[in-house]
Amino acid sequence: MIYTYVLQSSKDGKWYTGSTNNLRKRFSQHNSNVITATKGRGPFTLIYYEACLDDHDARVKKKYLKTGMGKRYIKTRLKRFLILTG
Repeated sequence: MIYTYVLQSSKDGKWYTGSTNNLRKRFSQHNSNVITATKGRGPFTLIYYEACLDDHDARVKKKYLKTGMGKRYIKTRLKRFLILTG
C-alpha cells in the first residue's frame, strides 16, 4: 500500500501533503526534522491519510489534494475536527 497523507504544522498551522509506503516511519521523520520540505515546522499532527493500491494512484491523489478543490475536500471531510483543533 502507498499512503497519501496530510500533516498540519503545530508551529504555523500550514498543511503538508505527501505520500509514502511506510506512514509511521515518514511521520516520525517529519517530526524529527529529517525531511527537508518540513524541517523546522514541526511538531506535526497527521490530519488525513488514504491508502492507495499503487504509486500512480497515490501520486494522482496527492496532486489533487494540493489543489484548491482538494483542500476543500479535506476541509469538508474534517470539518468538526478542524474546528476543534483551531
